[in-house]
Amino acid sequence: MRAASYTQFGKPSDVLSITDRPIPEPAPHEVRIKTVLATIHNHDLITIRGQYGDKPNLPAIAGSEALGVVDAIGSEVEGFEVGQRVAAASVHATWAEYFTAPAKMVFPITDAIDDEIAAQLIAMPLSALMLLEFLELKAGQWALLNAANGAVGKSFAMLAAARGVNSISLVRRAEAANSLKELGVTHVVDVSESDWQDQVRKIVGDAQIDAAVDSLGGEASNDLLTLLGSGGTLVSFGVMAGQPMVLNPSNLIFKEVVVKGFWGSKTSREMSLDNKLRLIDELKQRVLEGTLSLPVHAIYKLDDITTAVSGEVQKGKKGKVLLRV
Repeated sequence: MRAASYTQFGKPSDVLSITDRPIPEPAPHEVRIKTVLATIHNHDLITIRGQYGDKPNLPAIAGSEALGVVDAIGSEVEGFEVGQRVAAASVHATWAEYFTAPAKMVFPITDAIDDEIAAQLIAMPLSALMLLEFLELKAGQWALLNAANGAVGKSFAMLAAARGVNSISLVRRAEAANSLKELGVTHVVDVSESDWQDQVRKIVGDAQIDAAVDSLGGEASNDLLTLLGSGGTLVSFGVMAGQPMVLNPSNLIFKEVVVKGFWGSKTSREMSLDNKLRLIDELKQRVLEGTLSLPVHAIYKLDDITTAVSGEVQKGKKGKVLLRV
């Protein structure tokens, strides 16, 4: 089979190539899936660079989420049929014509959901929904997210609104703010504007912000802490700034803020199947009712992998980049 693989860690467009690899055989607890569309996530690119929490053994096939059709079933697996349309996430080696995945990480997908949405339905939207529950936010409460024009940030805003939770999306460019508003996100603030913190306070009014999600690190962490209310929760979700979190200890102490880390992939793997199915059913329902939109920037053929992962494509994207296998 053809697969996008790499033999050393490095810049994805430099180290990835299409190679011939054996079609994998499913273990007793696995299914084999013939790939239709695979998704390119930021964490996939970080993994290829060797900078992610999960570092694969080399040589490795890239990718962690895909839509496909069940092609073979392990001896201990029940509940799946050959030919069944499924999606899988938090798995490995999906940028290939075939991949295997633990049955507990594979989920049937109704034909009512388009391929382009089904291929990206689980990883980022599920992370957003797990994050929403991790924060224990109830209807009417307020949450604040920076770097909110990413896939998780977009999904979080829409899923929170569907549950009655208020959120404010912080972005760093007017273009990013406009793209969120086009998706129907209500509260968007551009932090490049000098009065952005006052804009946040005006939106919240007399209420307080109970949770803040930091995907940047550095001084941006302290900006969130400054706006967070008493007894609030600050969650570290990413380190896009490449710097340690900067936090004013006075705000930590006198606001009695709790700081936590959240790793969606690990949470997904360790979550009970029943609980995960409950959340995925909610995601499917939100898509079908139109309250969750998952935009696609472009679809590339697997053979064009070096273009699909290039900085030119990834930095300018307005949605997910997918691979047609």
